[in-house]
Amino acid sequence: MKQRIDKHGLSIDPSLYDLVNNEILPGTEVAPEGFWDGLFDIIRTFRPRNRELLERRDRLQERLDDWHRANPGPVDFDAYREFLEEIGYLCRRGEPFRIVTDNVDDEVSVIAGPQLVVPVDNARYALNAANARWNSLYDALYGSDIIPETDGGAKGSRYNPVRGSRVIAYARDFLDRAVPLAAGSHAHVVSYRVCAGRLVARMGDGSESGLGMKECFAGYRGNPDSPCGILLRNNDLHIELEIGDDSEIGKADLAHIKDMVIESAITSIMDLEDAVATVDAEDKVNAYRNWCGLMKGTLTAKMSKGGKRFTRRLNPDREYLGPDGTPFTLHGRGLMFVRNVGMHIDTDVVTCDGDDIPETFLDAMVSAVAALHDLKGSGIRNSRKGSIYVVKPKMHGPDEVALAVDLFSRVETHLGLSENTVKIGIMDEERRTTVNLSECIRAARERVVFINTGFLDRTGDEIHSEMEAGPMIPKSEMKTAPWLLSYEDRNVEVGLETGMPGHGQIGKGMWAAPDFMEGMVREKIAHPRAGANTAWVPSPTAATLHAMHYHMVNVGQRQWQLAGRVKGSLEDILTVPVMTDPDLDPSRIVREVENNAQGILGYVVRWIDQGIGCSKVPDISDVALMEDRATLRISSQHIANWLRHGLVSRELVEEVFERMASVVDGQNAGDPAYTPMSDNLDGSIAYRTALELVFRGCELPNGYTEYVLHPRRREFKASRGS
Repeated sequence: MKQRIDKHGLSIDPSLYDLVNNEILPGTEVAPEGFWDGLFDIIRTFRPRNRELLERRDRLQERLDDWHRANPGPVDFDAYREFLEEIGYLCRRGEPFRIVTDNVDDEVSVIAGPQLVVPVDNARYALNAANARWNSLYDALYGSDIIPETDGGAKGSRYNPVRGSRVIAYARDFLDRAVPLAAGSHAHVVSYRVCAGRLVARMGDGSESGLGMKECFAGYRGNPDSPCGILLRNNDLHIELEIGDDSEIGKADLAHIKDMVIESAITSIMDLEDAVATVDAEDKVNAYRNWCGLMKGTLTAKMSKGGKRFTRRLNPDREYLGPDGTPFTLHGRGLMFVRNVGMHIDTDVVTCDGDDIPETFLDAMVSAVAALHDLKGSGIRNSRKGSIYVVKPKMHGPDEVALAVDLFSRVETHLGLSENTVKIGIMDEERRTTVNLSECIRAARERVVFINTGFLDRTGDEIHSEMEAGPMIPKSEMKTAPWLLSYEDRNVEVGLETGMPGHGQIGKGMWAAPDFMEGMVREKIAHPRAGANTAWVPSPTAATLHAMHYHMVNVGQRQWQLAGRVKGSLEDILTVPVMTDPDLDPSRIVREVENNAQGILGYVVRWIDQGIGCSKVPDISDVALMEDRATLRISSQHIANWLRHGLVSRELVEEVFERMASVVDGQNAGDPAYTPMSDNLDGSIAYRTALELVFRGCELPNGYTEYVLHPRRREFKASRGS
């Protein structure tokens, strides 16, 4: 092992030092001395404040616990609110204001569409997400459960014309709704041509029609009389009809449309937080290297598909001719955010005065300096407006948002950036941020470009914050609880009230079942209807299918309709989701614990043993669900709460976990990298970690799982000599 680098007042892991000095800084005009001296200054300046804010979290939690112990039973809202104001948990709202963030790219400020969240430590996933700006609707439909497999429509190993015809019919119907013809249907078109700057569609009977709205024709490829591509636009989103008889699909199609490619993941979040398992220098260096490669435009990944090996890289921009024949380009990739870790995580990758440092300080400096390559135009461009987009998770209230603002201001100073170059996305996923959301936005009013609700972390924090109030309702009932419905409404209302439209995104959370796209297409249209101009999706395919919703709903108009509406009351948000009658049927209690335990084990065993931070994990019914640390937090906190209030015993929990370990082993039997837990429960670090998360759930600060996961993953790596 190489000796640590002791310079600039810091002790630095040599692999990070080499990465920053030799790979990231060259070409940025930032000297190594300036970078490391700047990091040292940030640590010395902000570490005491960071520590004090974390200690304040603990003090507030103690006050909440004491209050609920002293006031058992139904909560008196007026008394509760007065108490929260007295201890500073609930802030006084200031005068009305509007955010003033400028230099925001259209993908964030104007265009409404899906958003992907991917682990940046996986180069293939990161590239797939960035490239998911443009995807085949035909492929997304063909491979999903939206198209039934009945009556000869099975997917099979080769192209099935029966299924293909259903895909084409579905896509033509979507086209008729998104960009209709003035007369007739796209399903009856036999050819398209461009004449005098207009699109002309010729029908089988010889009649012709233009588009219902002329402005929906955006451009074309090839010859105007027989174009190979037609570009259409609706609600600021594009659809390209790829035309040609050089494929089985195009040859059989009436208009020789061989594919329909639509703008899909308009933005993506390259995650350094909940979706990754980065616990040491090796992990962080890999993640930082990938982020830097994205910003340089040089990141690649070796892949194989259909028996062929190839190299994936960032897609180039797309070239078209405008209606008048003038060449132009469209962005070939979604705009990328980077999500830094929360302020509660420390790292020894860099130490100062012998102590670990807040990892978020390191993330801030490294992710920003890597993005300088993009701002200087040295590679494929991410931001055309010269901004760096950073999502800040797990902030509790406006004081912590203010720290993030000051942190990025100091980062800008040390990197020679203009003030407010670094934009902030605020995750509304902690209870104290929810109830003070307006003041949180005010604290970042010159930087904020994003607010987003997150059911899972928000529910985990709800349970932990009110741990002493009583036994919580079953997890399945949380989605319809008064506090959650009001939380979702109020997030949009505050975003509209503070001027997010035209400056940033109002976002909604993840569809967790990536294999159930029919349900997503049926239900997730609720997000744009609610006034959200983005929502998280679990895959490029899901992004393509969810993109159809933004053609059906003009989010800008919907936001205008919703402005001034008041539905999300603070009283509802502060309604504690405890059971009014905790005398549940014993079999239901066992089923709830089994469901939680199986999810915990299925996720933790991959996190600890394989370093996988986010993946599809089969639930107790073998339904694959996207799991990350947010899902782990809610499940572990829920069992911990029922333990605390005597609904379950430690013996029952241990018995259920032992049974579920065998279930999870069976679900992973086909994974050659998997090590069964049930063969040696005492010797399985993953199994012991899962139990520890539950049995220490009440004492873990805010219920965060990193306090257990990180040391246990490092223990596992050490046991394997890695």
